[in-house]
Amino acid sequence: MDDSTKRLLQRLIRRIPAQLLRTTLEKWGRLTAAQRRSMDFTQPKWALTEKLLAICEENGWTVKHITELEMIYVIDNPNQGMWYASQLLDPEEDAHTVELTQFKEQFKSHLSELVRPVSIKIKKHTDEAVWIRIAWGDGFSRPNHLKPTYVVHHLQTPYVFVTNLTSKQKPLLSQALILSTRYQVIKDANLSGRKLTDIRDLLMRQYQQVFPTKYPSPLAERNQPVSNPHIEKEQAEPAANRLQMACEAFGDGMLPQLQSAVYKLETKFRDHTNKTMTEREEPFRCVVKFTSTNLLESLRHCASSGIASTPVTPLLSSIPLKGRNYFVITDNGPGPSQMRQTLN
Repeated sequence: MDDSTKRLLQRLIRRIPAQLLRTTLEKWGRLTAAQRRSMDFTQPKWALTEKLLAICEENGWTVKHITELEMIYVIDNPNQGMWYASQLLDPEEDAHTVELTQFKEQFKSHLSELVRPVSIKIKKHTDEAVWIRIAWGDGFSRPNHLKPTYVVHHLQTPYVFVTNLTSKQKPLLSQALILSTRYQVIKDANLSGRKLTDIRDLLMRQYQQVFPTKYPSPLAERNQPVSNPHIEKEQAEPAANRLQMACEAFGDGMLPQLQSAVYKLETKFRDHTNKTMTEREEPFRCVVKFTSTNLLESLRHCASSGIASTPVTPLLSSIPLKGRNYFVITDNGPGPSQMRQTLN
């Protein structure tokens, strides 16, 4: 076993929490029954690492086997690092017929033609998602397995999710995806987050939405506090309307967890008290960023509780409506500022 394989295994074992190590190794299935019994998972992590290195040496494991273990752990625990969504556009006539075997063969073939050396592993998950692990090399070095790119694509959908991809690697991956999925264009979806399942649910509308009706029936507010019955009666209708509009804007029940939303302003400065800035020909540029452990839940609470005004401004309701959390706001003609999605 060479040094690179040792380093890869050591780094991977450090990443896996102690409480998940046993089940991850069992799913891997590379340890014999005797080797599993010899593992004492009450030992410190460094001792377990040394034991696994000895078993690795004994079994003659290679980088291929270690990357299998890594993929099992990452697929079961995807909410690490930052995930970025992309969307495939302009499908060819046979795009809907692409199946897993065909996709795997063509993706590996196309990417291997674009960059060498490169290591590619593809695995289908139980939720029909295709997981791709890419270790990039160049003409002067072997694939770097310590900094792999992970790609998740649901076949028969136009959505792709990527983590740990550099700007240099991005056009190579994009071209390989276009050719192997039978689409003609791929673009940024302007959606990112640390929780893969949540940005996927937001983009694919897999959460409980509330649609406005002509005669809306107010939603029942959860965990209503006990209050004065006269005050409660007076405030009931406005509170119910706020809750209805908040849920129409952001959804009901459990919402996808986004950690941020970014608005990049490129607009004319408007303030009659500041002539210096107002008379500038160049647009006023700034970035506004909202952050929270669960941004949509926080925004819904602000709207339903009256902290934020209702109806909810399109600047905020466009997050779930468009499946985006990055926007560019520009001036569209002489009228008021309007929002458009960035194409970058």
